[in-house]
Amino acid sequence: MQFGVFTVGDVTVDPTTGREPTEHERIKAMVAIALKAEEVGLDVFATGEHHNPPFVPSSPTTMLGYIAARTERLLLSTATTLITTNDPVKIAEDYAMLQHLSGGRVDLMMGRGNTGPVYPWFGKDIRAGIPLAIENYDLLHRLWREDVVDWKGKYRTPLQSFTSTPRPLDGVPPFVWHGSIRSPEIAEQAAYYGDGFFANHIFWPKEHTQRMIALYRQRYAHYGHGSADQAIVGLGGQVFMRRNSQDAVREFRPYFDNAPVYGHGPSLEEFTRETPLTVGSPQQVIDRTLGFREYVGDYQRQLFLMDHAGLPLKTVLEQLDLLGEEVVPVLRKEFAALRPAHVPEAPTHAALVAAAGGAKDSTVHAVDDVTGKAPEGATR
Repeated sequence: MQFGVFTVGDVTVDPTTGREPTEHERIKAMVAIALKAEEVGLDVFATGEHHNPPFVPSSPTTMLGYIAARTERLLLSTATTLITTNDPVKIAEDYAMLQHLSGGRVDLMMGRGNTGPVYPWFGKDIRAGIPLAIENYDLLHRLWREDVVDWKGKYRTPLQSFTSTPRPLDGVPPFVWHGSIRSPEIAEQAAYYGDGFFANHIFWPKEHTQRMIALYRQRYAHYGHGSADQAIVGLGGQVFMRRNSQDAVREFRPYFDNAPVYGHGPSLEEFTRETPLTVGSPQQVIDRTLGFREYVGDYQRQLFLMDHAGLPLKTVLEQLDLLGEEVVPVLRKEFAALRPAHVPEAPTHAALVAAAGGAKDSTVHAVDDVTGKAPEGATR
């Protein structure tokens, strides 16, 4: 099972000091968080994608490429890659390049995002959100698996004899998660392709997440990818810890009360009771997280949101120390002991290559304009 952190890259005023970080400071903080995640033994760092204030991560591959160069083991992912407003050709190229540069330490999470105005900014219609997600991913899926693609759809210009470059590393595309908070169509899409399904698991009661994952598992089995309990599931989550639970509640309360996403609404106590948000001691985080398995089954990836709502970098790094030193080692042991042998482990590039029968050179060589032939021994 993989454990890690994800960030939405918000630039938010610290309510305890009144100070707002600059965009530069926030970007540097995200990098520091990723480096700390590797240092404390976490598996995954994931960044969101936004194109509007108060968020800074408009170019996930740029950030993840930089982090890849400064890390050795950390898996690099996205908390959302906007499959609706990004060109699938560019996604295919950018993430294959990142895959090569990182030595296979990359996967990505497709999503529609939660910012409605992003659609017209990129020339799209929000009313076509679901059809765009379906059509664009169909094309992306083919671009990574077929050397030469002829394609025609509704929402972009056709492709004729098109080859996306570079080809995926070792002939194996990056693993894809489909992320959603509320859309059963996305769970269906993930199941159809046999991809992973990532439930945000932050704002909604557990019953909602349970229903979404149950649908995905049922449809995963329907499409013949394996039994329902072999489907690849990921969960989000939010935690704030101090060794003493009362200290955690006292310190986090002003951040919760003023957070742009849920401030000035339900109380902290109500929110922690009705959603998976956990504010307390490391043991409380362990107990709550282990409890997720009771209603979603065995799953493969757990990511925590820890750097939002204006929390200063120093505090976030302290949270990561607690997560890496006291929480994740226990979760690894307990989840591993509970997982049946037939339930797959979290996907990695090495595992995907092995399942494909080994690595292969997927380089596609251009055809000679005069002879119409590719170099001897080369593929086209």
